Amino acid sequence: MAPGHASSLRLPSFLHGSYPAVDQKARTEGLRCGAQYREDGSFPAVRQLLEVPHGEVVVAHEVVDFQRERPAWRLYMVSAVMRGLSEAMEGQNTFPARDAYEAFCRETAWGALYFATARTAPKSAERMAQRLQAVLRFWEPLQSVRYLFSAPSAALTLEELMRDSCAWVMEAWCPVGEGPVRARLEMAAARMARATREDSIEAILRQMPRALTSARGLKHQDVVADPTLQRQRIVALEPRAFERVSGACTSELLALLYAWDRQLGVH
Repeated sequence: MAPGHASSLRLPSFLHGSYPAVDQKARTEGLRCGAQYREDGSFPAVRQLLEVPHGEVVVAHEVVDFQRERPAWRLYMVSAVMRGLSEAMEGQNTFPARDAYEAFCRETAWGALYFATARTAPKSAERMAQRLQAVLRFWEPLQSVRYLFSAPSAALTLEELMRDSCAWVMEAWCPVGEGPVRARLEMAAARMARATREDSIEAILRQMPRALTSARGLKHQDVVADPTLQRQRIVALEPRAFERVSGACTSELLALLYAWDRQLGVH
């Protein structure tokens, strides 16, 4: 593929190298971004983008990054940028800066993919719709490489990566069984983007059985597994708490189940 081809993926140079080098470069980038954000509320452009050769492997999750001295493309190390950004805020509320940086990065292929696949809160319906829509815009260049995510020896296609990382989205918002991953994500993103409160409640209830299979040590499992109780508790959530779970992310629903279980133990 010719350099600069529209369908090639380009990543910031600070995401390539050994783990120690990437960690330092990415944190420095976060400090640089934080300094400009504090000055005028904007972020500087990435200084250098490198084209990733067609078919090359990008490490998308830290759990599979065992050869840390080996130079590699380490997408998951955007987390170090976020760490540096938070440090640069010097005790100020970091959430506005982090949200603004995410929005800034979603205008790039690498940023879109990182925020869609990382274990990064918030996972509200609105935020996840924005993340998925960004990935879909950059689908062609993101398809040009392979990804390590859930197993160190299994290089995944983009479709396989999105299935691994966003299965909960498709199950909650596009429960049609098998089908092309891209089409299911498009449908899920569209539904999340226009979701009403009742739409989110129905998606949450669809995902509760999945969350229950991951729950361990519940003392009142039969009670919290009751769909009637679940609906009552979800409807009663305050707006901010409801927004947090509105995307129906399994980990957020697990937190709800554990909270309800503790409350039942108190009464």
